[in-house]
Amino acid sequence: MKPTHHVLMVRPASFRANEQTAATNYYQKHTSLTAAQSLMRAQSEFDALVSCLRMNSIKVTVVQDRLTPDTPDALFPNNWFALLGKGQLVLFPMFAENRRAERSNRIFEALSKEGYDVMHTVDYSEYEKKQQFLEGTGSMVLDHQNSIAYCALSARADAQLFNLFCEAFSFKPVVFHAYQTVGTTRLLIYHTNVMMVVAPDFALVCLDAVDDPKERASLQDSLTFSGKVVIPLTEQQLAQFAGNMLALTATDGKALLVMSTRAYNALTSKQMVQLQQYVKLVHSPIPTIEDLGGGSVRCMLAEVY
Repeated sequence: MKPTHHVLMVRPASFRANEQTAATNYYQKHTSLTAAQSLMRAQSEFDALVSCLRMNSIKVTVVQDRLTPDTPDALFPNNWFALLGKGQLVLFPMFAENRRAERSNRIFEALSKEGYDVMHTVDYSEYEKKQQFLEGTGSMVLDHQNSIAYCALSARADAQLFNLFCEAFSFKPVVFHAYQTVGTTRLLIYHTNVMMVVAPDFALVCLDAVDDPKERASLQDSLTFSGKVVIPLTEQQLAQFAGNMLALTATDGKALLVMSTRAYNALTSKQMVQLQQYVKLVHSPIPTIEDLGGGSVRCMLAEVY
């Protein structure tokens, strides 16, 4: 199965550094911007990214968020749901309480108007009561071509839930622990999709983030044996969101890799040459969203299969 040509995005009605996610997301930053300035810049960056995607023949469904309830991270919809094809919808349990309020049927009503109907729903959100979380295609990176799911375990990615998902949807699970250096301490990376990208022909991954040699070898072997050219990323590149990209297919069939301009500028010349053998590199600047939200372009795109 090729990467999709259709994504859903949620335009923010409010935006700030979410205080409930900051405890585990070390990419979030505090700035001197006022709330009004943060929202204005985030909306401008969001609109520019939508235009960029559409100019590159990606179908984008945009849903405008509402002021109530309070959902400062609503523009990262891929964490609370996934559409896996054949009308299958998966709802995921969220770590932050204010992120649970992002769940809205308006998303699926918008898709229904475009001919996409949900036929079957699997709802894991009840696991929030047990303090078990699995934040969608943030916590997991899915290789649809080879039916492999990658998961860096963390407070937001529970091993039991990950295995339940893999069993239900016939993915082979690959689990590991990924770390980043915060000050002088190695702390777990909050989402798998900030440290690795899987495309049909290649994978960008920070193997240095996986401290356990056996886990690192298992991850690399899985990528290699499934036919991927492994392109290593550094931890410094992860800090620029070079691990938060998404492979898509334009409506004309062209293979794309979409990312932020910050991530694009973090790539080396050698990496760009490697990637351009397989995909067109597409980027748009979203610095306010990255600084305050602690996520980048991939986090903003919910794939519609």
